[in-house]
Amino acid sequence: MPPPRPAAAGEPPLDPPTAVVFDADETLLDLRPAVTGALVAVLEEMRRRTPAAAAVRLADLEADWGAVFGALSAAPVQEIRRAALARSLARAGLDHHLDELAALFFARRFALTRPFPDALPALAALRRRHLLGFATNGNSRAERCGLAGEFSFELYAHENGLPKKPAPEFYAAVVAAAGLPPDRIVYVGDSPEHDVAAAQRAGLRAVWLNRPGLPRPPGLAPDTEVSTLAALPEVLARLVPAKA
Repeated sequence: MPPPRPAAAGEPPLDPPTAVVFDADETLLDLRPAVTGALVAVLEEMRRRTPAAAAVRLADLEADWGAVFGALSAAPVQEIRRAALARSLARAGLDHHLDELAALFFARRFALTRPFPDALPALAALRRRHLLGFATNGNSRAERCGLAGEFSFELYAHENGLPKKPAPEFYAAVVAAAGLPPDRIVYVGDSPEHDVAAAQRAGLRAVWLNRPGLPRPPGLAPDTEVSTLAALPEVLARLVPAKA
């Protein structure tokens, strides 16, 4: 993706470059319906394969993620999901079908993953004045989720040894990819700890995307808070000061 275009004739000159870097899931991407749809597909296939799965509920499959996440939180997301699915399949004696049903899960999860309605318009508006980046802990690859070609750079945890947020090395990689001082980089995400506090500790500006209007956690001090990505062009104009 090219860098921000220069100002056109008659437009005010652009400020020194700023990078706006986005989290993926629940920030740009509406992940919950995709995961639910993928789990429904797995459950239907489980029931097709064995009567023992009749007693398994969607809520059981959803709970299996939480049951394994704590012990595996530092692992790649795909490994965590496979562990959750293994737990789910064991409920119906289908342990030996993990590879097949994991493949089904991921195929449906990516096929159903879509950007939020405010995502693509916001990216189009921001691209006129900012470098755009994509940096995520998850496995939502931009090209598989309706975001192909939207960013100047993409970073994925566990690729090339990159640790997950909130590790400072994650944000050091963001700074290196943007090629700008940390205070010229704004990170936008929905997680108070991973996307706001950790980004600020690394010297970046941080925007908390609080779509559901949750109370601000004690001690959290984002540079700004928005409920929709549509607000970003205006708030960024005030957030990052121009420098000579």
